[in-house]
Amino acid sequence: MSERHSAQDRRRTREFDAFVAGAATRLLHVSTLLTAEPPTSNPRAQELLTAALARTYADWDRLRGDDPYDRTRRELAVRFARGAWRHHRWAAEGVLGRLTPQERLVLVLRLYEGVAEEQAATLLGIPPERVRAVCTRAVAVMRNSSSAPPSRLGVPTRLGTA
Repeated sequence: MSERHSAQDRRRTREFDAFVAGAATRLLHVSTLLTAEPPTSNPRAQELLTAALARTYADWDRLRGDDPYDRTRRELAVRFARGAWRHHRWAAEGVLGRLTPQERLVLVLRLYEGVAEEQAATLLGIPPERVRAVCTRAVAVMRNSSSAPPSRLGVPTRLGTA
């Protein structure tokens, strides 16, 4: 019996390692955008991603067809929102730092990750109209906040042109 569990554990670890190898860079970028830390110094983003990946690994056998990337992104969003609520507002830098944590979360989900409005609303537990309003306000803040091109600010070009 323990040999069977050992083989299952090795398979699970290989599958998870392959997922992390393919998705970690993008997920770290998402986490860094959420925390609005500079990409070269992002300890909160790394901590947030590590916790989200640990939860995904713990739930790996129960994913049953769910996309592990979506699950990890959802865990990132929930952990970020919970942490932002507890700490009110993490110190953040750059253009994204001018946004509230909720604005950053909605903006990253909607414009960087391409999550549908309804999905974002369900994930965040708010009405789709609220997601739309927060996203519109966040884009306006970003447009009015800087005259520098988005790529110089560490913000993906898609965010700057939406």
